Amino acid sequence: MATRLHIPVKQFSSQRPPVVLMGGINLIRALGLAGIPAIVVSSDPYEPAFASRYCMGRCILPPLDNAEAVIDALVALGDRLTAELGRRVPLMYGSDDALEVVNAHRERLQRYYLFQLCDRDVGTALIAKDSFDRFARDRGLPVPKALEWEGIGPGTVRGTPHQVLAKPRTKMDWHGSQLCERLFNGDGKARVFESGTEAASNPAVAMFHDQLLFQEYIPGDDTCLWSYHGYADEKGQVLMSYVGRKIRTYPAGNGESAFIELAQDESLEQAGREVVARCPLKGPFKMDFKRDPRDGSWHLLEINARYNLWNYLGAANGVNLMQAAYEYLVDRKLPEKREPHLACRWLSFQLDSKAYRELRARGELTTLGWIASIVDSRNIYNIFSWSDPWPWLAFWSARFTRRGRRAGGKLMTAVRQWRSTAS
Repeated sequence: MATRLHIPVKQFSSQRPPVVLMGGINLIRALGLAGIPAIVVSSDPYEPAFASRYCMGRCILPPLDNAEAVIDALVALGDRLTAELGRRVPLMYGSDDALEVVNAHRERLQRYYLFQLCDRDVGTALIAKDSFDRFARDRGLPVPKALEWEGIGPGTVRGTPHQVLAKPRTKMDWHGSQLCERLFNGDGKARVFESGTEAASNPAVAMFHDQLLFQEYIPGDDTCLWSYHGYADEKGQVLMSYVGRKIRTYPAGNGESAFIELAQDESLEQAGREVVARCPLKGPFKMDFKRDPRDGSWHLLEINARYNLWNYLGAANGVNLMQAAYEYLVDRKLPEKREPHLACRWLSFQLDSKAYRELRARGELTTLGWIASIVDSRNIYNIFSWSDPWPWLAFWSARFTRRGRRAGGKLMTAVRQWRSTAS
C-alpha cells in the first residue's frame, strides 16, 4: 500500500510542534483536550480518528506487519516535519503492534522523533506474555503463580485442583485466529477453568497449549480489577500517575473494558510505584492488577508500556498523562501534582450492552440496575462525543459501506452461480 500524506506542515509551530500519533480516537481526544496539535498515522484508512476535529493531519501507513515499510513512512514524515520546524516532534503510540515497531527501530526513529521507551530488554519482555512471566519473576513482581503444561505434580496444570486461567502467550492482535475462535469464542483475553483437570481435558486447550500461558486464577469479579497508570522519566521516576477501576468488562472477569472509572487507593499507588522501580519503567505505562478478595493483596496481571484509552478518561478528569508526556518531551517541563476529579466514567456502549446480557443471564445484574448505572453516571464514550461527532458518523458510515460491499459481493457470486447452473 502506498503511503498517503495529508499534512499541512505550514500551520504547525516549532514552539508547539504536533504529535505524530499512532493511535485512535481516545488518544487524539486526550491530546485535543489539552490543545495539542496531532497528526494521526494509521494503516486503517477507516480509522475514526482521521475524522476528529482534533486531527490536523493524517497519514495512511502500510500494514504494521510490514515493519520496514512502516518505518520508511514514519522516517519520511519525520524528515519533512523536522526540516520545516527545525526540531524533532513527539511520537506517541497506542497499540502493542505499534509499540513493537517503535521499540525495534528506536535508533532510526530517534533522529526525527521525541519519545521515551523502556530499555530494550524491558520493552521486549513486556510485549510477549511468556517473556513477561519470566521477567516478572526475575524482578520479584507480584504476579500470579505460573503453571507448567507438562507433568502432573504441584505447579502443573493437571496437578492444580482449583481454578486455572489460560491466556495467549502473545499480546499482539490475535482476534480472528483459530485459537481465539475455538477457545475464547472470538472475545475476551483469557479463560477460566474450574480445575487444572478441566483445562487439560479441553480439546482446544490440548490443541493450542503451546500458544497458551497458564496461571493460578485469582478469584473475584470485575470490580476486583484495578489499574495503575503513569508516565516515568528516563531515570524511571514517576512524573504523574492515577488509579483506575473496572466496573464491567466483556466477557465478564477477563474481557475488554466496557465501563470504567478513576479511583483512589494508596496501597495500589504504592504497589505500582514499586513495580516501576523494579523493572524499571520509562515513558507511558499501564499496569493491570487484581485485588484478591480473600486477603486484599494485589496481583499484577500485565504491564503495557504505551498510551491507551484510559488516557482519555484521565484527561476528562483533569489528569492528562499525554499532556504531561508532551510537555516533558518538548520542553522538559515537570508536571504539577494533580488529583483526578473522579467525575467522569468511560463507556463503550457496544461492549457494555453485551456485558449486561451476560450478567443478566447469570442473575448478577438486572435491566433496571444496568440502566441506572449508566443514567446516574456522567459518561464519556468510546467513539461518540457531542463536541466531536464526526468520528462516530465516519465509523458507522464505513461500517455500512463495508456491509454493502459484502452484500453486493455475495449477490454477484449468487448470480454467477445461478448463471453457471442455468446454462
